[in-house]
Amino acid sequence: MKNNKVARLSAAARREQNWGWFMVAPTIIGLLILNVWPFIQTLYASFCEHLGFGHYKFIGLENYINMFQDADFWKATWNTVYFCILTVPIGLFLSLLVAILLNAKIKGKSFFRSVFFLPMICAPAAVTMVWRWIFNSEYGILNQILGTHISWITDSKVVMIACAIVAIWSAIGYDAVLLLAGLQNISKSYYEAASIDGASKVTQFFRITLPMVSPTLFVVLIMRLMASMKVYDLIYMMVEDTNPALTSVQSLMYLFYRESFVAGSRGYGSAIVIWTVLLIGIVTIIQFVGQKKWVNYEI
Repeated sequence: MKNNKVARLSAAARREQNWGWFMVAPTIIGLLILNVWPFIQTLYASFCEHLGFGHYKFIGLENYINMFQDADFWKATWNTVYFCILTVPIGLFLSLLVAILLNAKIKGKSFFRSVFFLPMICAPAAVTMVWRWIFNSEYGILNQILGTHISWITDSKVVMIACAIVAIWSAIGYDAVLLLAGLQNISKSYYEAASIDGASKVTQFFRITLPMVSPTLFVVLIMRLMASMKVYDLIYMMVEDTNPALTSVQSLMYLFYRESFVAGSRGYGSAIVIWTVLLIGIVTIIQFVGQKKWVNYEI
């Protein structure tokens, strides 16, 4: 009797397990087809020379040797790192500030949430066009406000800053919504107890808000770093091919596009992709190792 009961339980457990695999199968299949297999193809292509019409010739490490000897590659690597330095810290700070303001007791909170989230639902081409008008050296509104004649898009010294401004503006709304969700999960009792003990608003922020929202902040940090290291479309639409400042803002993904689809050197372009993936992997490992000190999961 007991054995029959155990057998029925085992059969039920197996059916439940099979249903679990059935439910996650589309995700696993999609991951294999859309992510894993293309990466394997890219890895193989990085060791080959593209002969056209889908044919490749194995050439070993030649693409990587040429890549590490290419000044444009190292310039693109630095541009990518510099873009991350400009956008990620400032973007996270502004997003957290917006989230705190939206979490406060203010009138029209829903309206302001929609306004801040609006850049995420706008077409990138339309956003870029508006910002190109704003940055225009002749009739741009930014120069008129500042009373200057800065060539924001064609000056190699400021073009990266201009692209970083657009990237930060575009991402603030989405990141703020994620951080707002983290802020709303913090119990009000912590703030009430701190107020009774005489803690100021600044003390409450650093002792309660920041530690409690750190898991969400960590997720947003990872997402923003990955997006910044893979930046391409923003630069492509902001800076034209004939722009003399292109080399000062050209990212690794933009260099990949030029080498693979303009120059036709897909093997060399694949090597750039593998290098980018390696950089993202190193940064991600550092983040996950450091999260033990930076992130507080005890809520």
